[in-house]
Amino acid sequence: MHFDAHALRGQSHLLMPKHLQALMNKAQEATNSGVSDALEGVARRTFLKVSAASGFALGAFPLVAGAQGHVAAPAGLKPFEQPSAFVRIDADGTITVTINRLDFGQGVQTGLPMILAEELDADWRKVRSVHGDASAAYADPMMGMHLTGGSNSIKNSYTQYRELGARTRAMLVSAAAAQWGVNASALRTSNGFVVGPGGKKLGYGALAEAAMQQPVPEKVTLKDPQQFRLIGKPTGRLDAQAKSSGQQDYGIDVRLPGMLTAVVARPPVFGGKVKSLDDSAAKAIKGVKAVLRVPTDRGGEGVAIVADGYWPAKQGRDALKVEWDTSAVGKPDTKALLAQYRELAAKPGNVALQADMAPLAGAPHKISAEFVFPYLAHAPMEPLNCTVKLDGDKAELWMGTQMPGLDAMAAAKTLGLQPQNIKVHTQMAGGGFGRRAIPTSDYVVEACGVAKAARTAGITAPVRTLWSREDDIQGGYYRPMHVHRAEIGFDAKGRILAWDHTIVGQSITKGSPFEAFMVKNGIDATAVEGMKEPYGVPMKLSVHHPDVNVPVLWWRSVGSTHTAYAMETLIDEVARAAKQDPVAYRLALMGDKHPRHKAALQLAVAQSGYGKKKLAAGRAWGVAVHESFSSVVAYVVEASVKDGTPKLHSITAGVHCNLAVNPKSVEAQVQGAALMGLGMCLPGAAITLKDGVVEQSNFGDYAVPRITDMPQVTVHIVPSADPPTGMGEPGLPPLAPAFANAIAQITGKTPRELPFKLA
Repeated sequence: MHFDAHALRGQSHLLMPKHLQALMNKAQEATNSGVSDALEGVARRTFLKVSAASGFALGAFPLVAGAQGHVAAPAGLKPFEQPSAFVRIDADGTITVTINRLDFGQGVQTGLPMILAEELDADWRKVRSVHGDASAAYADPMMGMHLTGGSNSIKNSYTQYRELGARTRAMLVSAAAAQWGVNASALRTSNGFVVGPGGKKLGYGALAEAAMQQPVPEKVTLKDPQQFRLIGKPTGRLDAQAKSSGQQDYGIDVRLPGMLTAVVARPPVFGGKVKSLDDSAAKAIKGVKAVLRVPTDRGGEGVAIVADGYWPAKQGRDALKVEWDTSAVGKPDTKALLAQYRELAAKPGNVALQADMAPLAGAPHKISAEFVFPYLAHAPMEPLNCTVKLDGDKAELWMGTQMPGLDAMAAAKTLGLQPQNIKVHTQMAGGGFGRRAIPTSDYVVEACGVAKAARTAGITAPVRTLWSREDDIQGGYYRPMHVHRAEIGFDAKGRILAWDHTIVGQSITKGSPFEAFMVKNGIDATAVEGMKEPYGVPMKLSVHHPDVNVPVLWWRSVGSTHTAYAMETLIDEVARAAKQDPVAYRLALMGDKHPRHKAALQLAVAQSGYGKKKLAAGRAWGVAVHESFSSVVAYVVEASVKDGTPKLHSITAGVHCNLAVNPKSVEAQVQGAALMGLGMCLPGAAITLKDGVVEQSNFGDYAVPRITDMPQVTVHIVPSADPPTGMGEPGLPPLAPAFANAIAQITGKTPRELPFKLA
């Protein structure tokens, strides 16, 4: 299933950790079988080539398209092991590193070059980075698919980029050894130079042409982590100046000669179609070039306005008179759905975990709880956009995409072109949180549909399809709405005897290409991740997945957005009922089986002053710890409640992500994720529907955190030399429950619904 199955997961950002192994294996098998024939017979020496512009590209091996648009690599090395597509050294010593991920704020445009530059012994001041494309070389080396998600970028490419740097360095050393007539073992490298006997030096730029004659080593020796001079050091981002000065270009900023802009009027109910259309007023708007009926996501139909720019296109859309046919699609209502979910939560569902529930009936102490989690929009700061240029039997696409391979194939199918004739230009993206990784490639397919219809109408210019903020918030996809029901029995010492838990919510992967791998026994693995661990309590867990006409998708940290909240607030509640300290209670429950959880929690506790520092009047501590995407984040927060309004004052984080490649990026990711987690708690942080129509439209009625909501956040990282784990998403899940637990300390009641409703 090469499918270029990049779409598997999601954040900000996507894939889930453990339960996707089977899917990854399938994808890898399909990828390997698709490229194996193409890999044979290409000389491994064809590694470097002279750049026509300036300097030399270290490793631009001939890109030979395979049967499915794959790229052939020199024999003996897989495409992702080749420095060829990843490293370029110019004559002046400038080193450009191509990253195999989308950077949309998480910092991989700095982190991945740091890893490569470490093994290359590069001069960091001369390192630059650019995005890769849909070529096979830029697939995730662990999964064999194009993917930015699941907090996997650094985790899965850590060894890959180290080896790429080491191979490039070895070739430069070999070139210098040949030039000086000495053994390569007598040479060393330092800060962009090969250093020879007597201290003589040759810069990498001066060696590039000779280095292209050297073979690519299949095996290299990597540095001992104690020798690292870049990895593990707080490092400023390569894109910081461009972003802070407003010079950074994003997908929305693409400008091509003669380019037109399109906006689409979409049906108000998902899957609706055009019943009647009067476009006369729209066509009369100055700058409007065409009004086109186009397919939309989920079998619907919309109307595209193609114009000279966004404003005339929007004016044209506003002038349309459209009557929509929604008779054949469901029209969900949030209030009715909540009642339905509550009924389901009281019934047995498909069983994910089984344990003996007999002790529940006779337990001396019990907690009964119901949790309600709303639909949530991704709402990235840069709305969706895709620019399409058609040229005969070829097409070029510009967009910030988490899955260029899958999107390229979807574009090829929509446009009726061969996959190898689709060129994807991956652009910097202004956020995503999962919205730019959709199995349906909805916004890309729509943009290609608009471009195709425009071509049929005689328009030959490139067309940029642009979503407004309202389009983005009202046009789907969403974090699913969930209801949890829990019954917990425990004794006076807080020993949990039985925990009966039911989750109700839509399946993210049902109906997608990933259903066969991710839905087992009727249970979507994304819905239950984060349950039970690290506490090992006797739990019966069952799940209901109702079908609802609301498009759902992974949202930063996926299932952990709701499972962590239920788990960590209930654990806290049992501790309080048993009159035990919440931290000590958690540590005791973990035992000796979860050292990373313990280390993260103990670090946060120690750095916060929990239990030792005297809090200001009216404030209380809140604690939570959770693992997602192979990393553990613990929070200790200070909060207060005034006139029924909760306020978060400070956050202390303890993080265990193994080796932190760039501690500054880890800190930034935790701060951003914590703020997004706080946003889940704020009034107005919910998507609601009435008669099938999303009621929110912009930040005026869909709340996101403001600068005044931002508390003090300090981040502390547990030292480790083990290979890094993901950090794009793990900072989000434990924030809301830590906040809720502080509120419970003050009010005596745990908020059971998000966003918080204390009145």
